[in-house]
Amino acid sequence: MAIDIETLKTMLEKDLRINDAELDTESLRIPQIHNKYLNFYHDEKLLLQSYRMKRRTILREKWEYYTGKMDADTLEKKGLEPFNLKILKQDVDMYIESDAEMVAIDSKVSLQQEKVDYLEQAIKAINNLQWHIRDAIAWRKFING
Repeated sequence: MAIDIETLKTMLEKDLRINDAELDTESLRIPQIHNKYLNFYHDEKLLLQSYRMKRRTILREKWEYYTGKMDADTLEKKGLEPFNLKILKQDVDMYIESDAEMVAIDSKVSLQQEKVDYLEQAIKAINNLQWHIRDAIAWRKFING
């Protein structure tokens, strides 16, 4: 199940908030928060992999189409007309990369990569909570003597 980045940001902001009055409880909450975001990370990473695999398939199909190597059955199944424009071999990539379907899948891959990167940073921040809590407890001990 994919989760949008704004929801993730809101949840993380809430989960990273430390209740200063209950540092012991907050410390015990860290493994649960870590697991929650690790599960999100796992799911989002799998979705990223599926987008990348789909991109490879689309890339091959677009290459076949723009080089004129796509068979008539496939053209018919996809509702495409044969690509009759003769283009230079070095220009094929330009046509492929600007194709609407390629732009759409590249956008999905890019957004998904951003989400995965965000979750990686979130997990690092969660791992650092333990140290922040420890430092807060040490400071209180120091202040209180």
